[in-house]
Amino acid sequence: MSEAPPPIKPFVDLSDEQVYWDLADTLSYGQYLHLDKLLDAQHPLSYQHDEMLFIVIHQSSELWMKLWLHELTATMDCVRRDDIGPTFKMLARISTIQQQLLQSWDVLATITPADYSAFRNALGKSSGFQSRQYRLLEFLIGNKNEDLIKVFRNDPPSHEALLRALRSPSLYDEVLRLLSRRGFDLPASCIDRDFSRPYQASKAVAAAWLSVYHNAEKEWELYQLAERLIDLDYKFQLWRFAHAKTVERIIGHKRGTGGTGGVTYLNKALELKFFPELWAVRTSM
Repeated sequence: MSEAPPPIKPFVDLSDEQVYWDLADTLSYGQYLHLDKLLDAQHPLSYQHDEMLFIVIHQSSELWMKLWLHELTATMDCVRRDDIGPTFKMLARISTIQQQLLQSWDVLATITPADYSAFRNALGKSSGFQSRQYRLLEFLIGNKNEDLIKVFRNDPPSHEALLRALRSPSLYDEVLRLLSRRGFDLPASCIDRDFSRPYQASKAVAAAWLSVYHNAEKEWELYQLAERLIDLDYKFQLWRFAHAKTVERIIGHKRGTGGTGGVTYLNKALELKFFPELWAVRTSM
């Protein structure tokens, strides 16, 4: 005869666990994370079921972008100090954050056109185009466009933060300065320029990166840094593409709530590259 299966326990036995049940005089989980504020920040303006999903996805994306900015700022500080080792962990974490953001479009895409149309008018003119953190990310990584901060003129703190980022060296600017300090011959126009202007690809910079790739063993840190930058750029492009296709899936080619052309505007960004020479070097090898 086969043995009887062990009985299924109706609950987890905590009798041998030293759980802190009384939290009156200590910091609790909810207090540490300020969950009272965090979980009270979702206020749908309609009675439509899917508006809650729309709000949560965008709020959680802003939290992920906050962490991304935290890691990106620390990465740039390390590059300025010629301390490249710690950047590998930070850029790897950014890559994972990007993957989380990319997957968020899959959840948002469960909203059907009818679902979204039912509450879209409640959004008014609010739009992801007005995301301060997204613009900071683009400026800090290297996509500078002064026109994009006009929408923040009625938000002085955001406008000031974006103006500082616009006028400061980007991650790629700092990496090119690092290349110069490491002995690569780069023109002054590439490392000492008007940082508020869009970066223009340089043959000299492409030649420097080609040398790094051809001498990867000798220039291992720079080679690894270049590959992590490519990963960042690659996943940013995937994020943009997923954004455009999700918008097209839900609203087709309607104009965006922020006044842009919607999908037509989003498609314009699909060919943008933060690190053009790192892409070009692949053809040259």
